Amino acid sequence: MFSLSEENYLKAIFHLERKYAGGVSTNALAEEMETKASSVTDMVKKLSEKDLVKYRKYQGVHLSEKGKRTAIEVIRKHRLWEVFLVEKLNFSWDEVHDIAEQLEHIKSEKLTDELDKFLGHPKRDPHGDPIPDGDGNFRISNKMLLADLEEGQAGICVGVKDSSTEFLRYLDKNEITLGKAIKIVQREEYDESLLIKINDKDLRISKTISKNLFVKPIES
Repeated sequence: MFSLSEENYLKAIFHLERKYAGGVSTNALAEEMETKASSVTDMVKKLSEKDLVKYRKYQGVHLSEKGKRTAIEVIRKHRLWEVFLVEKLNFSWDEVHDIAEQLEHIKSEKLTDELDKFLGHPKRDPHGDPIPDGDGNFRISNKMLLADLEEGQAGICVGVKDSSTEFLRYLDKNEITLGKAIKIVQREEYDESLLIKINDKDLRISKTISKNLFVKPIES
């Protein structure tokens, strides 16, 4: 049994390991957790004593198999609860993250499995992120950033890189949602903004927006 804080650290290390090659530095972890490097060092020692991480000075932190398994369990619960909140309780996708942050720490494995079954074993959460199955396996998809599509190409919106409330509200305002087809009409070289077609309408979006939207390319 692990504390809420320990689980949050394991989840953060998991995400940072996937983001950067090699070990996770204490500074990167401190920034992610919005805390002091000294606090991170203390927590890493605790996690190491419980065989959840492996840490070597100057080489960073790595999750052990036990730590990785625990992190994936927390992520699975978080994403399943997000699906439940959106699909069954009519929350919008910009509202669910903070609530799921609390619900992800419920310890009942039976509850998680029954929730998964009740929801029909969803593969992705409301932001397009893959939901691990009961064995901890992630579904791999060929998603790419909208910014990387060529002029004239189109893709189906399958996720977001930025899940902040502000960004999600922007998407809602412009009716950009998961499952929508987006076509690159024109690319502006000066500022890398894009003219896109979505919902049969033309919309100009910034480089920041296009670099935070994941799409699955539509084969022409």
